[in-house]
Amino acid sequence: MPVNYTPLPGAAAHPVSGVRLAAVQAHVRKPNRYDMLLVELAGGSHAGGIFTQSRFAAAPVQVCRAHLATSSAMRALVINTGIANAATGELGLSNANATCARVASALGVNASQVLPFSTGVILEHLPMDRINGGVDMAARALANNDLADWQRAAQTIMTTDTVYKLASERVLIGGKTANITGIAKGAGMIQPNMATMLGFVFTDAAISPELLAPLSFALGNKSFNRITVDGDTSTNDSFIVVSTGQCGNEPIKSLDSVDGKALYAALERVSVTLAQAIVRDGEGATKFMTIDVKGGRDFAECDKIARAVAHSPLVKTAFFASDPNLGRILAAVGYGAPADLDPTKVTVHLNGVLVAEKGGRAASYQEEAGAAAMKEQDITVAIDLGRGSAGQTIYTCDFSYDYVKINADYRS
Repeated sequence: MPVNYTPLPGAAAHPVSGVRLAAVQAHVRKPNRYDMLLVELAGGSHAGGIFTQSRFAAAPVQVCRAHLATSSAMRALVINTGIANAATGELGLSNANATCARVASALGVNASQVLPFSTGVILEHLPMDRINGGVDMAARALANNDLADWQRAAQTIMTTDTVYKLASERVLIGGKTANITGIAKGAGMIQPNMATMLGFVFTDAAISPELLAPLSFALGNKSFNRITVDGDTSTNDSFIVVSTGQCGNEPIKSLDSVDGKALYAALERVSVTLAQAIVRDGEGATKFMTIDVKGGRDFAECDKIARAVAHSPLVKTAFFASDPNLGRILAAVGYGAPADLDPTKVTVHLNGVLVAEKGGRAASYQEEAGAAAMKEQDITVAIDLGRGSAGQTIYTCDFSYDYVKINADYRS
């Protein structure tokens, strides 16, 4: 079960004008589960996105990049689970493009206005007969129902997730009420830049098209690029921000304007909620850890140190066991740090308990206090490098026995 996370009920999600959803059972890899989601966007919608940095970027990622490079104007998203369509060569690209063409034909739009996404097992080809059947079924469902079932949508894109991820906000923009609703999936193969995840945030606020790309980049760096479960980067990671422009506000042309700041803050809250939900639902996770590094000379060194601690199997297994073997944290800080870091200026707190200072164990530290902190489900590791004003925060979880079991049984 996820760590201190209860999914938002579908009824509490705000409807986003200009977005219609249809989830169907296409039987992509397994029968009797919803495994395809079709999202229709109103005319005038625009999107921006960021994607995996893997050199084995999946076919749908390659197609999304190509479509967004041509234009931000989009009319549909199509997502399948079960098979990732990754490391599938020319046939994989052909299948991803064919999926876009099928959606385009069903909805009466251009294929270049469709963004495809896949998640699941790598090295397997999409069963195009089932994909085509699923697209047609979903298109018929859209025609018969205008209600957006956000909970079903979030459940449909799950793979090893134990719960769906859904977040929603409302914000006043220029006197108009703008709705923001997002869904995400991910539980394992999670590593910043980006995590193995799909994330989609929709708003009916009008945003100038040229802002969508930098907006998605900024939001990703505040949320999905700050999470890690196991240090593995996926082939299919995608984070998409969509503006339908249907709420009636004057288009936001600057994120530094009053309305731009208000909208950005709400979008960031939704994105961070979804990103943290992925870590809280990390495969086999029992603890949620915030690695907060500050006092650095620059962002780069803070980021490297935070990730060293967050990725360390020794740190993560110690937290699972609630074992205050906190020298493992110092060891990770040491190998993540640049050569000129002065250990005597570093302090480490664990949920407010001073653990280390002046190059070693804090004089006031009692192991009972450390053990009590490590038994908590939410734990903050605060590391002050004592030599500047830069900082970075990474969200991670522990390693349990179940992580191995889940990944050993993944294809079965």
